[in-house]
Amino acid sequence: MSELNKIALKIISNGKGILAADESNGTMTKRLEAVNVASTPENRLSFRETLFSSESMKAYIGGVILYDETINQKTSFGKSIPDLISSSGALPGIKVDAGAKNLANSSEEKITEGLDGLRERLKKYYELGARFTKWRGVYIISHRYPSRIAINSNAHALARYSALVQESKMVPIVEPEVLMDGDHSANLCLKKTSEVIKKCFDELILHKVDLSGIILKPNMILSGNKSSDKISSEEVSQKTLECLKNSVPKEVPGIAFLSGGQSEIEATKNLNLINQNNNTNFIMTFSFGRALQQNALRVWSKNDKDIELTQKTFNHRAKMCSLAAQGKWSNEFENK
Repeated sequence: MSELNKIALKIISNGKGILAADESNGTMTKRLEAVNVASTPENRLSFRETLFSSESMKAYIGGVILYDETINQKTSFGKSIPDLISSSGALPGIKVDAGAKNLANSSEEKITEGLDGLRERLKKYYELGARFTKWRGVYIISHRYPSRIAINSNAHALARYSALVQESKMVPIVEPEVLMDGDHSANLCLKKTSEVIKKCFDELILHKVDLSGIILKPNMILSGNKSSDKISSEEVSQKTLECLKNSVPKEVPGIAFLSGGQSEIEATKNLNLINQNNNTNFIMTFSFGRALQQNALRVWSKNDKDIELTQKTFNHRAKMCSLAAQGKWSNEFENK
């Protein structure tokens, strides 16, 4: 196995998944203010340090995606955040894109920027302890969208990013997210997501990216959040597996799903069924943000000194996600 493949497998094997704690300061401010907490660097660090110090980091979390502010912070006891994560056996990662901007000549769509100066930033992040990275391409969906411009432009950016990351001896997470916003059907989501993923791999191959040393982070196949035609979790699993079997080369070691606006229970239930029905060689796990953190954030916001209760809440959610990553979850476990 290549070193990159070993890193990828360390992150996603044995029922472990990824904690996506890479919210920008703007996004984190919205989440903290929603629970009546001021968004200061100290508060953002305090909440994240509480999660990163939990017992579940050792058993259920293989990697943590950080934001630039966080990877440069030190804990309340003087250890760096990457060192705290590494001490649990998980690997530190870093979001390296500069966010989605309006796409020229298709003003309703987005293109992710951040390639300028990326090689130099990657060197710095590696020295800080990062061993994997994340770049998110985002696509709106309707009968008109995503456009060919958006599909091609974002795939090209994801491939250039991935090549630079592997050059820097880190594993790139490739995240092409087809948003669930809209009234589209699950079948349209399947069609559009398949187009997006196939084009991403066309570009990754063209740019000579080692596919055994990446992790794919896609959306599940869902009806739009405003659709009246919702599908069952069983159908979500079947359509998601159909998409991935037909779109992802066999060299890819694993797939870590984003939760994409699903509730904690929805994301867990769907991941569990995907694994129970999984007849591929791909590892199927989680790379959740809100679907791992939201309950813990609510508990922490009520009393940030009650670290034990916050960690207990997070530990439970991480365990549920890990069980789902092995196809062993049941709704009965939620109340135990």
